[in-house]
Amino acid sequence: MKVTVSRKAHFNAAHRLYRKDWNQERNESIFGKCANPHYHGHNYELIVHVTGTVDPETGYVIDMKILKDLIQKEVEEVFDHKNLNEEVADFFDLIPTAENIAIVIYSKLRPHLNTKQDLSVTLYETPRNFVTFSG
Repeated sequence: MKVTVSRKAHFNAAHRLYRKDWNQERNESIFGKCANPHYHGHNYELIVHVTGTVDPETGYVIDMKILKDLIQKEVEEVFDHKNLNEEVADFFDLIPTAENIAIVIYSKLRPHLNTKQDLSVTLYETPRNFVTFSG
């Protein structure tokens, strides 16, 4: 029997959606206001879901303190109050869309989990716009 446990976190970050190989007009036609050369920010909400079997000794799928510390180290410390395009190496050559941010977060967390556990990441860019990535 599998159980999913989830942990919420948040971070604030600025970004700009644009391609370096396109001119500003083309970037604006595709990305709209999000191509603003002066960047813009979001208060991102993150939910990390870990699915697995319950350990009969501890009663846990994963210790929530371990999950909390992992998210803080791998996500919050890396992304919070940063310009994603300019300060986070993962996005130097990758457009920091919500989709790509979720994939990067997943790739940062996945190696730290038991291979028998499933991982899913839900990232809210706004209260109404969110993405989920499950690998």
